[in-house]
Amino acid sequence: MAFSKSFTLVLSIAILFSSINVSSGARHLLQAGLPTIPTIPNIPTLPKPAPLPPLPTIPTLPKVAVPPLPAIPTLPQPTLPTQPSLPKVTLPPLPSGIPSLPKIPSLPFLSPPPSK
Repeated sequence: MAFSKSFTLVLSIAILFSSINVSSGARHLLQAGLPTIPTIPNIPTLPKPAPLPPLPTIPTLPKVAVPPLPAIPTLPQPTLPTQPSLPKVTLPPLPSGIPSLPKIPSLPFLSPPPSK
């Protein structure tokens, strides 16, 4: 399905480009000469705005005495029982001869061609 969509797209692009006659397009551009570029009109300058009035001053707020926060009572620290010690775990040594993995048979259509 995806192959047919991509093939259709490539085929339509190839047909599009093969139908364009490049030489006639280039001849037309050479015979027409350079186009005249229109001049850019002058942009009028804006008048200077009037200066802004000064910002009003922020009134100062009266100072209010804030009462101190109450003390947070300390919680009693519980005594935790001691954890029993666990015995050390040791792994057995690896065997000296590790068996090798079996060979996977090669498929002829996935393997590279033989060298000559």
